[in-house]
Amino acid sequence: MQNYLLTPCGLPATDPPIEQKNDHGIATLKAPNPTENSKPLMQKLSGKTALVTGASAGIGQATASALISAGARVICSARRLARLDSLVSDLGAKAIALELDVCDAASVNSLDSRLPTQWREIDILINNAGHDAGGRRPFHQGSIDEWSAIIETNVMGLVRVTHKVIENMVSRNCGHIVNIGSIAGIQPYATGTIYSGSKHAVHGFSESLRLDYAGTGIRVTEILPGLVRTDFAMTRWNDDVKAAAFYDRTEQCLAPEDIAQTVVFALEQPPHVVLSQMVVLPSSG
Repeated sequence: MQNYLLTPCGLPATDPPIEQKNDHGIATLKAPNPTENSKPLMQKLSGKTALVTGASAGIGQATASALISAGARVICSARRLARLDSLVSDLGAKAIALELDVCDAASVNSLDSRLPTQWREIDILINNAGHDAGGRRPFHQGSIDEWSAIIETNVMGLVRVTHKVIENMVSRNCGHIVNIGSIAGIQPYATGTIYSGSKHAVHGFSESLRLDYAGTGIRVTEILPGLVRTDFAMTRWNDDVKAAAFYDRTEQCLAPEDIAQTVVFALEQPPHVVLSQMVVLPSSG
């Protein structure tokens, strides 16, 4: 029978070195055979329940798939229920769909009551929902309504869902929150005043939240991607041609799967390790 060290959150850790004696009777340490522990090492998220917001496309969809491959079961949430149902059908029994509007307090507050009982204890929260409606333009040409929608989704939506989920994490002293920020949260760009501002807010919120729970069983990670090729640009311009042109003139983009694998890497670290901020850029810069 394998003996595994258990972490505070129940994640398996590698076995300690095995003491043995050589031909001269001198005690030595032998590293455990990695193949003996291959299943626990490859399934570090086994038994964990994750909630992914904005899971109907792009980074959220790729992250849901990667989490299941890593052993977790996933609550795929978004506003577009039809797309979620299709995704869950592809992912199988370890995924369920949840219609969720992060901008709607009633939708968020009823989150747990709309889940099957056995899915209500959320171990991992991936705050991915966000948008940049209105396109890139100088500040004076912008729309207050569009800016309000950006801030409501990117900032308050993230805060609202975190506040709902973290209470149960605190009661169990166990949980991991991953906020999908942006390189724009530390490197603002022209014509992106409000989007950059919203991601600066996510950056500050993530670090402060991490400090709030430092020394407990709750970890907070912020992922700051560079340009990722998704349908995000479509929401920015509401124009397929402009969206395609935006990506086509860019030398290199990340894929949603790149960010998904980064998320899983952060989640699989041992409990005493927190990857607080991870900047992910295309190799072209």
